[in-house]
Amino acid sequence: MAQVKIYTTPTCAYCKIAKEYFKKNDIEYEEYNTAEDADKRQEMFEKTGQMGVPVIEIDGQIVIGFDKSKVEELLEETSAKNNAA
Repeated sequence: MAQVKIYTTPTCAYCKIAKEYFKKNDIEYEEYNTAEDADKRQEMFEKTGQMGVPVIEIDGQIVIGFDKSKVEELLEETSAKNNAA
């Protein structure tokens, strides 16, 4: 299974949509609230160079915003790699 992280803020509508998508599809994820966690906010900035959320990380690959097709593509790639192993 893919390692999924999502950097969020409580007021971000696209963050909520992304989390609903993960829950609906039984995808486990770690959530980091960048409004409250300065270390995670800095980590996100170092990875992406920007402060907008959501930032989704799937097995080390970054998706800025909730780009559903890109998220699905990365999840499929991870699934294919795991099935081949």
